Amino acid sequence: MKFDAAEVSKLLQNRRSIFPKQYSGERVSDEIIAEMLENANWAPTYKKTEPWRFQVFCDEGLKTLGDLQVAAVEKAEGKKVDKDKTKKLRNKPLECSHVIAIGMKRNKSIRKVEEICAVAAAVQNMHLTATAHGVGCYWSTGGVTFLEEAKPFFDLGKKDLLLGFLYIGMPAKDKWPTSKRKPIDKKVDWIRE
Repeated sequence: MKFDAAEVSKLLQNRRSIFPKQYSGERVSDEIIAEMLENANWAPTYKKTEPWRFQVFCDEGLKTLGDLQVAAVEKAEGKKVDKDKTKKLRNKPLECSHVIAIGMKRNKSIRKVEEICAVAAAVQNMHLTATAHGVGCYWSTGGVTFLEEAKPFFDLGKKDLLLGFLYIGMPAKDKWPTSKRKPIDKKVDWIRE
């Protein structure tokens, strides 16, 4: 197989987190979302456990996601729940075209870190696919991500993990954000002997 290495490098180097506040409100096609999910499925996975589990929220489902998050926080915090927090949890999904809940089904025969890495690689595949289509994404581990009370809402068991949400939308601006990285030679040692 031969790919255009320069184009691959350009894609990798232009992947950016684009936040919901930066979305135009234009809907991303379900076909692009389906392609993102298919490409996620080709991530590396130790012993081919394929631990990633995704739930796609769109259309009226975005309201459902907001309601699920509020219910999880209310279950976790009871009467002391912060009303501003629940308002943000309810409204943030509505700024998006789609939101993908990112879950990890735990395989007890594999180290947890191996499974987390596999899911992270799957999310990177989705993000790169979105970038190739000019679609904005943002992987958030905020909100209800680390609440045990949230797991049942996302069909996850006690040993499974909710690893966050991929917020998706069309960028409002024509200009794709730029970024910088420190030189790689400051982060690599070559051992030749």
